[in-house]
Amino acid sequence: MGAMGATGVSRVAVKLRPRRSGTTTLVSPGVSTPVFPGPGLGKVPRPRRGGVRVGAGERPGGAGERPVAAPAPVSAWLPSAPCSRVCVESVGSPAAVPRALVRLAALLAVLLFGIVLIPVVARLAAVWRDRLTRTWCRTIVRATGVRLRITGAAPPGGGLLLVANHISWLDIPLLAAVRPARMLAKAEIRQWPVAGVLTASSGALFIQRDRLRALPRTVERIADSLRGGSAVVVFPEGSTWCGRAQGRFRRAAFQAALDAGVPVQPVHLHYRFDGGAATTAPAFVGSDSLLTSVWRVLSARALVAEVRVEPVLGAGSAPDRRTLALAAETATNGAATNGAADTGTAVVETADAHRRSAEARRRSTDAHGMSANSEAYAHL
Repeated sequence: MGAMGATGVSRVAVKLRPRRSGTTTLVSPGVSTPVFPGPGLGKVPRPRRGGVRVGAGERPGGAGERPVAAPAPVSAWLPSAPCSRVCVESVGSPAAVPRALVRLAALLAVLLFGIVLIPVVARLAAVWRDRLTRTWCRTIVRATGVRLRITGAAPPGGGLLLVANHISWLDIPLLAAVRPARMLAKAEIRQWPVAGVLTASSGALFIQRDRLRALPRTVERIADSLRGGSAVVVFPEGSTWCGRAQGRFRRAAFQAALDAGVPVQPVHLHYRFDGGAATTAPAFVGSDSLLTSVWRVLSARALVAEVRVEPVLGAGSAPDRRTLALAAETATNGAATNGAADTGTAVVETADAHRRSAEARRRSTDAHGMSANSEAYAHL
C-alpha cells in the first residue's frame, strides 16, 4: 500500500539516472531504452526494464518467472549454406492431410518397432545386424511415402569413410540403407525427439561444432573407429543445402581416413518427383524445424530419393587430405550433373551461382515483407 494513494491510483516515477560514463538513461517501468556509450566506454550497457537490470538468462517478473536461456554464440568459422526456407518448395495442401496422417502413423510404428528391438539386434552377429538395419532403414524411408532407388554398392566390410552431400534428415536412413555405419553428428541432435535416441543408440560420434579446439580429438576418434573396422558417415559440407547446389567438402574428416589407411566411399543423394523433376521439398535448411520438414515430406506426392554410390577411393589414392576431399567432392558433383542429364532435370547450380540466386530470392522475400509492413503501418 506504500505505493498507492488514497484514490487507489499508483504513482509511477520517471527518473533520470546518471551513469558513470557521463550518459543518462530514462528509466520507466515496462520500457527499455538503449544507452549509447560515451567516449572511452567500450561496452554497451544492457537495457533496463522496470528500473531493474536484466542480465543474461534473466527476465523481469520476480522469482516466479523461469529464466530465459541466453542465445548460443555462433562461431565465425562454422560452415554455413546460403539456403533458407525460400529455397524450399511448398508441396502441402488440405487434400494431402489425410495422406500425411496415415504416413505419420506408419512412420511412428516402424520407428517404435525398431527401438524396441534395438537390444535384441545388438546381440546378433554383425552380418545379421547390418542386414536387419538396412531393411529397417529402407522401411523408414518407404513409410514416409518416398521411393528409394540405390545405384551401386559400398564395400560390405572393413573400415570405410562414407561421405555424401547433405540435404535432409532423410539422408541418414538413406546412407544406412547403403551400409550401416557410425555417424558424425552435431551434439544438438541428442535433443531431437526420437531421432536423438536412434542416433545415440547407433554409436554416433557427437561433436560440438563451436569448439574448434576439439576438432583434432574428433579426428582421432574417427580414425580409431575406422581402424577398428567400422564404417563412419560424414557430411563434409558441414551444413545442409537445398539440393540445387552443393557446398565445398571440408578436409578434416578425410585426415582420419588417411591416418587409418582406409578407403573413402563417395555417395551422391538426390531428391526428385517421380516424373523426373528435381525438388527441394525434402530439404531441411535455414530456420526450418524438424517437425515442419518431416510434415512436408509426409505431405508430398511421388517423391523419389536417388542414392548413387560412386566408385570407391582406395586407401593411398591421394597424397593428402586436400586432394582426397577434392576427389570425393568431384565424384559427388559429377554424379549430380550426370543425374540431371539422365532425368532431364535442370543442371545443378554451382555453389557461387546458387549463393547469388538464394540472396536474390531472400531480398525479394524481404522486399515483399517490407511492402506488406508499409501497408500495415499506413492503416495505424
